[in-house]
Amino acid sequence: MNGVNKTLYIPLYGKAAVSKKGIILKDTKAEEIWEKEGFPLKGKTKSKWLTYYMGMRSAVFDNWVKEKMAACPEAVVLHIGCGMDSRAERVGVGDRQWYDVDFPDVIAERRKYFQENEKYHMLSGDARNPEWLKKLPHGRYIIVIMEGISMYLTKEELANLLSGIGNSFQNVYLLMDCYTEFAARASKYKNPIKEVGASVVSGLDDTGYLEQKAGLMFVTEHSLTPDAMVQELKGFDRWFFKHVMAGKMAQKLYRLYEYHTGE
Repeated sequence: MNGVNKTLYIPLYGKAAVSKKGIILKDTKAEEIWEKEGFPLKGKTKSKWLTYYMGMRSAVFDNWVKEKMAACPEAVVLHIGCGMDSRAERVGVGDRQWYDVDFPDVIAERRKYFQENEKYHMLSGDARNPEWLKKLPHGRYIIVIMEGISMYLTKEELANLLSGIGNSFQNVYLLMDCYTEFAARASKYKNPIKEVGASVVSGLDDTGYLEQKAGLMFVTEHSLTPDAMVQELKGFDRWFFKHVMAGKMAQKLYRLYEYHTGE
């Protein structure tokens, strides 16, 4: 795998680690995959603070997806840059079409652990060249998950991808985490992803950019470190994470944006 693809092991390890601790997120599939396939992480990529962050981020996305699925039971679900994530199993596909998309070598790895059926599908594709969108059943509603991927796209590539989705579906519900532009600039000096070979990243500060370029309406910003999840940590870990890793410090580097287009 190349550097960008190898970054999938960082959230995989985080989810496996918190799941094994019995906090924040239950993900037995991540535990299973990490046990068999774990990439040799080092330095900050294996820090407990990053594992807590990865677990919380995934749990926040899960909760949002469940909420949107309940509100719009006919929506297609699209997870772009799925890596080895087991979200489809954690939240349940139900009676809908769910598509997990990633690079061909990532999807090849997924097929060792996940099975397709009439509802759940895996597609090989590059978010920078979204020809694979033609394979989706066009319709009225789509729930789009972009977790840990926007920073590997330029703003133009991101707008192109989201415009393509908007052209295929009348109503788009999107949750997407982004680096800030400050974080993108700083990442050339210090970023855990560099330790797995990824180096070029982008940031997004202007929430109006996608309104102008992709026709999406900014809805709200979500917390990546909700207090209820921080409270699951113990002792010093809870205090340090709350005062150093969460809140304004986290917002300076990392944001979670919800967008919507349609009715």
